[in-house]
Amino acid sequence: MAESGSSVAAGLDAIAAADPSFDAKHFITGARAAYEMIVTAFAEGDRRQLRNLLSREVYDGFDAAIGERESRGETAESRFVSIDGSTITTAEQRARTAQITVRFVSKLISVTRGRTGDVIDGNAEKVTDVTDVWTFARDVSSRDPNWKVVATEAGQ
Repeated sequence: MAESGSSVAAGLDAIAAADPSFDAKHFITGARAAYEMIVTAFAEGDRRQLRNLLSREVYDGFDAAIGERESRGETAESRFVSIDGSTITTAEQRARTAQITVRFVSKLISVTRGRTGDVIDGNAEKVTDVTDVWTFARDVSSRDPNWKVVATEAGQ
């Protein structure tokens, strides 16, 4: 998971100390599933699904983008071809909050269509390489085992 002695390893150890049920491999499996669900729900405009997976601040940004797309009469489609990598880049325990940042490298087919169904962005036939860096957080003192996305950025 992380190189022994690295800051990521130390962060994962600190999270495990605060939350004995924490398992890094299980976290990555869940993070990959959440990543795919969130990207798909965003394309579909599924606000209910997004609300459960995102912090309020991140949700508000996604909600605004969906609203703008809807007001223009546009639809989005995202189809995962593969998630080629998911690497923990930072991990830390701050007071009761565990935060883990993951760099996802994936292959997606994404297209945005206008009101009449014409393609205005992307390509329904072309696979695009996408890198996203997302930060997940969880209050380790909470009974809720779920992590929420608290920050997203496009990665290099």
